[in-house]
Amino acid sequence: MLGYFGPAGTFTHQALLSVSAEEAVAYDTVAQALDAVRTGEIRAAMVPIENSVEGGVSATLDILATGRPLMITQEVLLPVQFNLYARPGTALNQVQRVVTHPHSAAQTRGWMIENLPSAKVTEGGSNAYAAQEVSDPTSKYDAAICGRIAGEMYGLVPVATEIADNPDAVTRFVLVSRPADPPLPTGADKTTLVAYMHADHSGALLEILEQFASRGVNLTRIESRPTKTQLGSYCFSIDAEGHLRDPRMAETLQGLHRICAEVVFLGSYARADQVRPQIARGFADADYAAAKAWYAGLIHPED
Repeated sequence: MLGYFGPAGTFTHQALLSVSAEEAVAYDTVAQALDAVRTGEIRAAMVPIENSVEGGVSATLDILATGRPLMITQEVLLPVQFNLYARPGTALNQVQRVVTHPHSAAQTRGWMIENLPSAKVTEGGSNAYAAQEVSDPTSKYDAAICGRIAGEMYGLVPVATEIADNPDAVTRFVLVSRPADPPLPTGADKTTLVAYMHADHSGALLEILEQFASRGVNLTRIESRPTKTQLGSYCFSIDAEGHLRDPRMAETLQGLHRICAEVVFLGSYARADQVRPQIARGFADADYAAAKAWYAGLIHPED
């Protein structure tokens, strides 16, 4: 059985449905969904991890970085568009109180200021929760900012459509399971990890970045996150192009292990956009194989 950050009708639910028709359970929080994976209650959970407008999803990044190990096995990219939904019979000029998820509020703030400047927006819960709340005839809210699935699920009608400030906004979701053998490399892969510094000193981050740069590994995301141990203590959540089984990535991970206090490996998996990395001269698998053969010849020249 699978799980997801719910309730039903959220973008996370839609992301899961795009890759699996298996029975799934909705959880109220990201933490509950991932804890259910850790305990074996479910096989895997779909959770949001990154948005092209708001950046990383803090709850997901922090929970993946600590506790019993978890592994990302798949990612989903979902275009995110929002509509303003209300109870039937409500006109746009009647909307004074709106409820939505914080990320949805951030991604529609410009439209709201331009079109409903006097409306009060309340942030909380999920988009599906917002739609459910507005569907109640006694609700104090006039409308919900949410996706089409949530709006239609609760019998609401759109009073405005495509209200996102950025029409090209995309949210990235990941399917997380307990640790197992990573999927085989496809040539268009991504590796996710968390690197903890030994000590905070001048050049500490540079030391980490050099492990990637010196082996031709490009980063697609890097974010600092508090370790929650003391003020000013941070770790780095990283996505990099390549697979655990690629020689350049294997050497990168080994290098990180040598210089970091801890490296949390969170998986190597196929990129949803299927974009292959641009590998510089000297860093392809064949280059590593040739270098290894040359080095072996130095040790055993008679061979």
